[in-house]
Amino acid sequence: QVQLVESGGGLVQAGDSLRLSCAASGVTFQTSAMGWFRQAPGKDREFVAGISWSFDETSYGGSVEGRFTISRDNYKNTVYLEMNSLEPEDTAVYYCAAYPPYYSGSLSPDYVFPTSWGQGTQVTVSS
Repeated sequence: QVQLVESGGGLVQAGDSLRLSCAASGVTFQTSAMGWFRQAPGKDREFVAGISWSFDETSYGGSVEGRFTISRDNYKNTVYLEMNSLEPEDTAVYYCAAYPPYYSGSLSPDYVFPTSWGQGTQVTVSS
């Protein structure tokens, strides 16, 4: 059974930084691409960032590129999302996600959707 547990959310001010973590179990982490999504009240779930399992290739949603960085530690079975220059528009519940094992194509939601999700962690950015 796949378990993804996010942590690191909280209340910060605009311009601050925050790092989210996602600890994975029950999944072959080393051969699974991982991603972060977010959902703000009244809005659809949005792709934030993804990282491949093979060469740590990364991709980002347009609204966060240049401010957020996704990374992974295969020894700790953990994926991270470093968020800098946070804006009130970044306020959302952030979800960790795992893609199908050995999937190595584009992580764009146009091509693939995760198969496992965490419970989410709230990030609130005040102005």
